[in-house]
Amino acid sequence: MDDGELERRLFTPPTFEEKPARPLPDWTAVHRELKRRGVTLLLLWEEYRAEHADGYGYSRFCDLYRKWSETISPTMRQVHGPGEKLFVDFAGDTVPVFDAATGAQRLAHVFVAVLGASNYTFAEARWSEGLADWIGLHVNALRMIGGVPKAIVCDNLKAGVTATCRYEPGINRTYQELAEHYRTAILPVGRHGKLPP
Repeated sequence: MDDGELERRLFTPPTFEEKPARPLPDWTAVHRELKRRGVTLLLLWEEYRAEHADGYGYSRFCDLYRKWSETISPTMRQVHGPGEKLFVDFAGDTVPVFDAATGAQRLAHVFVAVLGASNYTFAEARWSEGLADWIGLHVNALRMIGGVPKAIVCDNLKAGVTATCRYEPGINRTYQELAEHYRTAILPVGRHGKLPP
């Protein structure tokens, strides 16, 4: 080869070849699936990789989802004043508890109480969601918080709410007596997670 060809091969200006783009997931579908109980980003990524073996790794998948989710505008912003509301409910699925001596398993229900303004949280596990546990958990939560909010916002749990109605929900008598004792109000959320007007 002559000097010109040698120089061209040794000193070729750099070129940047575009790598073929990896397939992107349908982020809207991913976002919708994440709202279902038990669905995680890891599970959705595993499904994505099963379909696209050359797809993104897990950390990049999560980064891309977070970046996409920033483009979604929130539908509602709630502002809670200090000491205004305490949100209470049992946290979805039960938790297995194992006896250290026998290895026997029992399922515990986890009660969660959260102050609206500070997100100060109380959690306690109980064996049932019955009325006695429901009332006892409220007493323990208020004792731990060290005060009483203006209102306790609860889900329509049968132990606390006897009749669901958007305008006049029925409160269990014992639960109402607890509210009167502590001089607070009970606000059950509606069937669609909305407070009564």
